[in-house]
Amino acid sequence: MTHSILVTGGAGYLGSILVPALLAAGHRVAVIDNFLWKQNSLASCCADPNFSVVNGDVRDEATMRRLVAGADVVIPLAALVGAPLCNKDPIAATTTNKDAIASMIAMMSPAQRILMPVTNSGYGVGEAGKFCTEETPLRPISRYGVDKVEAERMVLERENSISFRLATVFGMAPRMRLDLLVNDFVYRAVNDRFVVLFEAHFKRNYIHIRDVARAFLHGLDNFDAMRGRPYNVGLSDANLSKAELCAKIAAHVPGFVTMEAPVGEDPDKRDYIVSNARIEATGYRPAHSLDDGIRELVKGYAMIRNSLYSNV
Repeated sequence: MTHSILVTGGAGYLGSILVPALLAAGHRVAVIDNFLWKQNSLASCCADPNFSVVNGDVRDEATMRRLVAGADVVIPLAALVGAPLCNKDPIAATTTNKDAIASMIAMMSPAQRILMPVTNSGYGVGEAGKFCTEETPLRPISRYGVDKVEAERMVLERENSISFRLATVFGMAPRMRLDLLVNDFVYRAVNDRFVVLFEAHFKRNYIHIRDVARAFLHGLDNFDAMRGRPYNVGLSDANLSKAELCAKIAAHVPGFVTMEAPVGEDPDKRDYIVSNARIEATGYRPAHSLDDGIRELVKGYAMIRNSLYSNV
């Protein structure tokens, strides 16, 4: 079954992978993006007659009302992503990450569907040896986490929706980000050959960006069975500490050295292990391992040697 899909923020890191995948699956895709990073990440989509794009802001109600009216599915990716960026401009963060979602919901009919990504950093500090499931209480700490948790609550309350609580995403994309943990550490391994770790024992879960796109396609295909619930999306064999992640990277980048020092603090206090059993019970399985992603990033960093590809 094909859909008319509106993807907000569709030219970003995730959108630059997801939008081509949606088009390849036969869907009609409209994108709105403000092109904050001056990216042309969807250039290859322009030849597809099922693709359209608007250079605009999701906080512009008139533009959004017109776009929402033409969609039977909305995938709201538009966001200021990550605690550091949100702390730089807290008003823009809350109006984009939370208020624009509330406005969009008010425009939608009960029949229209939402598939929304949020962060699993809402789990905050977990209990040692205990997996965070979708029933685990959410304890977001940063402005980014608080706003995304509230946006998820509003989306799921309307019932005709799915949310994906994403693990830390990694992998190459047309609109690249170097500030994500795996992407950052591999970049440092390739270019600097060392990294200084703080909170090296803190654990988190990881997921390849192409597997995130596959989760959205899976949600579209299995919407009736999955609707109304949140789903953790991550690699079940990759609940790793920063130190363990660096050991993985060192296996692919000989000579990579790590040191520990109290030189920083995670604003989201992400220290938890995550169960992905709920989405796996629906038949979804990731196709890309952490090792696959590290090998991919090492190749990609032969092409990238600057700081244009981060969110801060």
